[in-house]
Amino acid sequence: MKMKMKRCKSCGEYTLKNECPYCGGEVGVVYPAKYSPEDKYGKYRRMLKKQLLENKGMI
Repeated sequence: MKMKMKRCKSCGEYTLKNECPYCGGEVGVVYPAKYSPEDKYGKYRRMLKKQLLENKGMI
């Protein structure tokens, strides 16, 4: 399967075209972030969510 989403190597904008429409730079294929079953930052996300809910008075 061919990736359609591309990112400009010079300005960092995303596009579906073969050339950057903003700066005319070279574009490359964007790969998704690497998946890991170990959630290194899950503890911190849960702590932040709990703090936000406590600040809103929902807990």
